[in-house]
Amino acid sequence: MYSHPQQGMGQKALELRREAGAWLKQLRQDSNLSQRYLAKLVQVEYYTFISQIEAGKGRIPPDRYAIWAEALGVPTREFVRTLLRYYDPITYALLFEDEAAAAATVRESSATMEPVG
Repeated sequence: MYSHPQQGMGQKALELRREAGAWLKQLRQDSNLSQRYLAKLVQVEYYTFISQIEAGKGRIPPDRYAIWAEALGVPTREFVRTLLRYYDPITYALLFEDEAAAAATVRESSATMEPVG
């Protein structure tokens, strides 16, 4: 078993994280925020953290979702739901897709998982 929602998913996880970063970058730009100012709004010490997130090299910690949503002007539930689609596609599918689509997502994810350990 794996503890991180994307552990073992390899390239697919990287692609999804990059897509999440592009979405977050677009939200930031649409809000006319610089990376430095967003970093201040979400209370991170270094603006380079924003850059890393937007490049798909990191993830927003779940305990920070609400503050990011507020800073980017997105309703919190909508923000978290969209992030979940990128950060944890299996859980997203089980919660928000119909049964057949969710089962297909789980099968696809299982087929692309790399062995752990």
